[in-house]
Amino acid sequence: MDHQNKPQTRRSLKRKLEQEFEEDKSGRCKAAVVESQRTHEDIIRDVRIHVDVLNTCISFTEAHRVAAKCSAQLLSEIAMNEDVVDLIVECGAVPALVKQIQTPPLLAESDPIPFEYEVEKACAFALGLIAVKAEHQQLVVDAGALPCLVNLLKMHKDGCNSREMNGVIRKAADAITNLAHENARIKTRIRTEGGIPPLVQLLEYHDIKVQRSAAGALRTLAFKNDENKNQIVECNALPTLVLMLSSEDVTVHYEAVGVIGNLVHSSPNIKKDVLLAGALQPVIRLLSSSCLESQREAALLIGQFAAADSDCKVHIVQRGAVPPLIEMLTSSDVQLKEMSAFALGRLAQDTHNQVGIVQSGGIVPLLSLLDSKGGPLQHNSAFALYGLAENEDNVVDLIKTGGVQKLLEGEFIAQPTKDCVAKTLKRLEEKIHGRALNYLLYLMRTAAKAVQKRVALALAHLCAPNDRKTIFVDNNGLELLLGLLESKSFKQQKDGSEALYKLATKGTSLSSVDAAPVSPTPQVYLGEQYVNNPTLSDVTFLVEGKRFYAHRICLLASSDAFRAMFDGGYRERDAKDVEIPNIRWDVFVLMMRYIYTGSVTVEIDHAQELLRAADQYLLEGLKRLCEYAIAQDISVEDVMLMYELAEAFNATTLRETCLLFILEQFERISTKPWCSRLIQRVIPDLRNFFVSALVKCYDSNVSSPLWPLD
Repeated sequence: MDHQNKPQTRRSLKRKLEQEFEEDKSGRCKAAVVESQRTHEDIIRDVRIHVDVLNTCISFTEAHRVAAKCSAQLLSEIAMNEDVVDLIVECGAVPALVKQIQTPPLLAESDPIPFEYEVEKACAFALGLIAVKAEHQQLVVDAGALPCLVNLLKMHKDGCNSREMNGVIRKAADAITNLAHENARIKTRIRTEGGIPPLVQLLEYHDIKVQRSAAGALRTLAFKNDENKNQIVECNALPTLVLMLSSEDVTVHYEAVGVIGNLVHSSPNIKKDVLLAGALQPVIRLLSSSCLESQREAALLIGQFAAADSDCKVHIVQRGAVPPLIEMLTSSDVQLKEMSAFALGRLAQDTHNQVGIVQSGGIVPLLSLLDSKGGPLQHNSAFALYGLAENEDNVVDLIKTGGVQKLLEGEFIAQPTKDCVAKTLKRLEEKIHGRALNYLLYLMRTAAKAVQKRVALALAHLCAPNDRKTIFVDNNGLELLLGLLESKSFKQQKDGSEALYKLATKGTSLSSVDAAPVSPTPQVYLGEQYVNNPTLSDVTFLVEGKRFYAHRICLLASSDAFRAMFDGGYRERDAKDVEIPNIRWDVFVLMMRYIYTGSVTVEIDHAQELLRAADQYLLEGLKRLCEYAIAQDISVEDVMLMYELAEAFNATTLRETCLLFILEQFERISTKPWCSRLIQRVIPDLRNFFVSALVKCYDSNVSSPLWPLD
């Protein structure tokens, strides 16, 4: 398949011509001076001389043939330097070369042709080199080269069999390849000039090199040109191409598989014809070829076949394609990995193949390719894993090999890849029940420690909320996650914190505190107008030298602390003035406003002192409001202090919010010198919270998040 980018492909065309140039040096005219020693003016002079020779020496006399042959060969040699190809064209070489591949008149019918085929061969070779540069393709065609090149392809019909004739046919086919490369108009023109039938016939030619060149031309002509594809098939090329797939010559089967690949691309009917012609098994054999290029083409073609229908996908697997495809995933060649992942991705969309791919060892290399820096390779691997995740029998293998962590942590380049990964995780999530869940629980109890941790991490992200108690309380999953937090490995600590955070917030989009709490004990309040109002006041508080007028009935109704103060045996019972020594005036006023109205705006500047006062006077509603205000302002810098504050005043909501913040922001907190000390302190609280919350949710059949702070 022509999947390489244009510069790479163009370089490969030139390299192919250079290799043939090296193979065919015998009998070539020698340049008098090494090219690197010649000036620009020297080259122009030489090119013009050779062009003049080609324009004037057009008969079959021996002198003309010798001169034309040498000039064409020397022009070819100069054209090997891509930097001077434009110069050659500017000097008029193209029309002169085309003139030489036209049939000149013989001096007499019986006269032998001197240097038969050699002039035409050298000229076709030079034209092929010029056509490597796309900007010169149309110029060569406009000069009338195509009909002449097609006629050269038909020379084999004369019954002659010589090395020279084989050479000219090969060079003509190569020139057609270069002219048609990435040029839709010229591809069509070659078909209308009758170039396809002789190329198809040459696939059966006795000379291997000619077969290869003919296949190379057909490969180019078939790429993204439906009319050319149809004519190639109509000329009965498929049986011969299928036979060529089994050639011992790697260059032949490489070109053959390339032709077939381009024929079937986006052509379902031709794909069926190719399969009916028996191409499947030879292509599968090419997956193990010693030729890297053939392996690539074969893998890509298997992917094309796999899109045909479900039966074909099953046949591909049954005939042994999966093991070599999986082996390719570990190749050092990026394109080979990309093509094999593509083929496996197509095969993995069939239910019958999914378990077989996993059992053949496909999961681990596919997961490793998610780390690739290449977008297509990443996507092909992700698509294959998406297919594998459809089968319930593969869920456990994906999880125990760390697949969920790879999918969650991967840095994916393209949005379609990100979407594919999200769908894979969703598909896995839907499979975590029944037999799959029971097997995972078994592994979490009995497998190696590393596998136990992977399972616990995956289930924290994927399990249904109603299964959380079964997994994490009854089957030790919580202890595995907490153990990761205590690990010396930062990666394990981070994984553990993310899993616990996901477990705590599963079922909702999370904010640390979703809404301010309401008062837990509904009651009747005196109202704002009685705050610090001497009317009917029967008790006065002295705070920082200021008097605050209060009403015992309101205080008695507000909390047990005031009831004990005024109904118990304390000296404040009968006192008219009660001194408050440890609360600032503005904080005390806020507390009293809450007692009289049931609500108060808690600013962050007063929140901590107000929390102390609320705790001292047992005002649970005010305490919750303070915890809410403080929770909104927790930062990485002060989370440890806020946690200590929560412990000091038994602020359960604030403590749990701190725990959640620590889990959510673990990566940033881990940079602090006190992080390990903090983690050791919070683990008992984490354990108690999760056990209590999971049991409570299970008993009440609730599937909401464990941190309902609204």
